Amino acid sequence: MHKAGFVNIIGNPNVGKSTLMNALLGEKLSITTSKSQTTRHRIMGIFSGEDFQIVYSDTPGIVNPHYKLHQSMMNFVSSALEDADIFLLVTEVGETLKNYETLEKVISSNVPVILVINKIDISNQDFVKSKIDYWQKEIPRSIIIPTSATQGFNLDVLFNKILELLPENPPYFSKDEITDKSMRFFASEIIREKLLINYKKEVPYSSEVVIEDYKEERNIDKIFAVIYVERESQKAIIIGHQGEALKRLGTQSRIDIERFTSKKCYLDLRIKVKNNWRNDTQTLKQFGY
Repeated sequence: MHKAGFVNIIGNPNVGKSTLMNALLGEKLSITTSKSQTTRHRIMGIFSGEDFQIVYSDTPGIVNPHYKLHQSMMNFVSSALEDADIFLLVTEVGETLKNYETLEKVISSNVPVILVINKIDISNQDFVKSKIDYWQKEIPRSIIIPTSATQGFNLDVLFNKILELLPENPPYFSKDEITDKSMRFFASEIIREKLLINYKKEVPYSSEVVIEDYKEERNIDKIFAVIYVERESQKAIIIGHQGEALKRLGTQSRIDIERFTSKKCYLDLRIKVKNNWRNDTQTLKQFGY
């Protein structure tokens, strides 16, 4: 008997969805920062054993769209609602039910729901117990598992429950695949993660990273990337005084790309201005949204 299925991770921004998927995979596929809207795409992480294959999907946090970019992000969430075999509905320990249409679709579906109360390491036992009671009342059909993705607490319990609920299916992907995304995608995401970490306010949210060329050579990967921003002032901020900020961004990105690929990397970073790209349908398509 072989089990396989899609385990789709849904939840509000900043509840730890990406950290949870990375922890369950034992591999950093999704970028993680303390800022909301870090995840913009649907990213699949594939975990295979001899008689099972779990296809996790990390999705953007649920937001009320202010830009066409946000609408595209919510389309990735909608696609994850349609093909799930199991929902991981991730909440953080202090959270209550918000009246989002997406969450209502998860709750009213016939798909099994595992409700994860994440970040319990920043709380205490009595409060966690009160949250379990709260969620049991709000979503009676859910299986509730408190976790700490950063500390690895209860992830074995969560994994075993996923395995138990997986339907019988042949594998959907080759057993040696760990994701559906290309190295170009991960290189762009690593650079975007550094933008989120190093820059404040609107700059990282107004930025998009496009890999224009990715040359894989025997001993080195040569990557040519463009960071698009919406205004000249944002370009100046990313470059910094005498180019120091851009140099730091490039060094941090290169180190992480090399760690990801286990290979030397040459990274060429340029900045271009594309006015109002977050609301430009054509540009969003070019950027993969």
